[in-house]
Amino acid sequence: MAADRVARHLAAGFAVVASSYVVAGLAAWAVVAARPSQHPLLLTFYADLVATVVVFAASMVVANASLYDPYWSVAPAVVVVAWVLWRTGADPALLTGRQTAVVLLVLAWAIRLTANWASSWHGLHHEDWRYVQLREERPRLVPWWLVNLAGIQLMPTLVVFAGLLPVWPAVTETGRPWGLADVAAIVVTGAAIAIETVADRQLRRFARDPANRGKILDRGLWRYSRHPNYLGEIGFWWGMWLFGLAAAPSWWWTVLGPIIMVLLFTFVSVPMLDRRSLTRRPSYADHMRRVPALLPRRPRRT
Repeated sequence: MAADRVARHLAAGFAVVASSYVVAGLAAWAVVAARPSQHPLLLTFYADLVATVVVFAASMVVANASLYDPYWSVAPAVVVVAWVLWRTGADPALLTGRQTAVVLLVLAWAIRLTANWASSWHGLHHEDWRYVQLREERPRLVPWWLVNLAGIQLMPTLVVFAGLLPVWPAVTETGRPWGLADVAAIVVTGAAIAIETVADRQLRRFARDPANRGKILDRGLWRYSRHPNYLGEIGFWWGMWLFGLAAAPSWWWTVLGPIIMVLLFTFVSVPMLDRRSLTRRPSYADHMRRVPALLPRRPRRT
């Protein structure tokens, strides 16, 4: 009976997430339909912001900021497919090799990352520990809704959109032929997705074993990097930039996208997770001295 109740609660949670994202998608479509003559890149940006606000509103209704979490991986796939459809007029015969490669890799990344979120989410009663911490530690004069909207939802939306900027020329500029830069982009992006996949699988297997409670994962990829899953995520966005560079070198400045990703993970995500691990595992300080945060190398001897 308890298992059935948990399953029903989980199904209800996923239904809330799915319906919220459907409404967000319809709101984004309405923005696009209202101003069809505007540049698609700018129009996408507006639609992305509106969809984020809809998800934010839903998260406030159910009192769970984690409703936004899958947006990180769902929205980019929708945006990239929309750009390709706009460029090709939905005619598969007009797809270039570069467009096909970008779409397939983005979809592989999005499906995998969303599935990883779904496998670790426990329903509407489960909220990411970082959001709980932000709620508890925010200044009293700062309302929670503002922290939720600006820090948890709008900020990642802007970061991801910056990461997507090089994808725009990659799927809309078709004048340059396939070249070595495209091959490099496929290798980097494919390797990044593989690293994330393996790292998340190793972490999930480690966490599910009761014998590992209180221990530190220092096997597999985690032996050489404290956060190999983050390293894979960063690599994915660098791969997207390489695709943009291959299609239109004049868009080199979109390197700001992957650089912002590096800064986000280096100065926000990694420190938050390390601080939490330090409070939960006394030996983690030694682990930090031996194992680098992101770029892999052999662990130092103590």
